[in-house]
Amino acid sequence: MPRQSWSPTRERQYEHIKAEEKERGRSEDTAERIAAATVNRTRTAKGETKAVMTKPKRVAAKRAMSATSRRNAKKR
Repeated sequence: MPRQSWSPTRERQYEHIKAEEKERGRSEDTAERIAAATVNRTRTAKGETKAVMTKPKRVAAKRAMSATSRRNAKKR
């Protein structure tokens, strides 16, 4: 469990992303870094972080998640 503040749902998301990245040939460290960054970006976009974020920052995080999803969909 990388972070104590992550919910079980985010833990599953982390493990799933990490496994996908390893299947794509990434190293263990890189896969962990990508998975953690993705989970943290999702938590920020959904407003699950401890720090209260301003609406513009949440909107920017959601936009970043959308752009990442579109890029990953094109790779498949």
